[in-house]
Amino acid sequence: MAGGINQGGGFGADDLAENSEINVTPFIDVILVLLIIFMVAAPLSTVDAPVELPVSTAKPQPRPDKPVFLTLKADLSILIGDQPLSVEQLASALDVQTKLDREQRIFVRADQAVSYGEVVRLMNALRAAGYLKIALVGLEGGASSPAEAAPKPAAP
Repeated sequence: MAGGINQGGGFGADDLAENSEINVTPFIDVILVLLIIFMVAAPLSTVDAPVELPVSTAKPQPRPDKPVFLTLKADLSILIGDQPLSVEQLASALDVQTKLDREQRIFVRADQAVSYGEVVRLMNALRAAGYLKIALVGLEGGASSPAEAAPKPAAP
């Protein structure tokens, strides 16, 4: 028999006891569905595709009055403005250009053929010299060739 025994003899308000347990089956179903969604979506969120970084679509920032451009050419030679220099001369040349203002932003232009490691080495040399505000310069995204657009500072 599936029902309870009524000892009162009649059908009163106390026929069935209240059941205050929570039914967790729908909650577990929702959690499992969310788990499956995250398991499927997690591998898709990682990007492992080769990209070309030199072209930027960021809104160009306004140029300072006298920007300091540091150029890393394809043959790994370093120029500050139009003057060639070595890594050892970098700190003193920047001090002259910025008049010892280490808060001034340094705009780094690197040739597209230069490896990422060389750009990082140059940025480490800048950091060692005390210059922490560094902006990378790229071409605007609307240009189809380097001859059509002059290099402009990209957003830091």
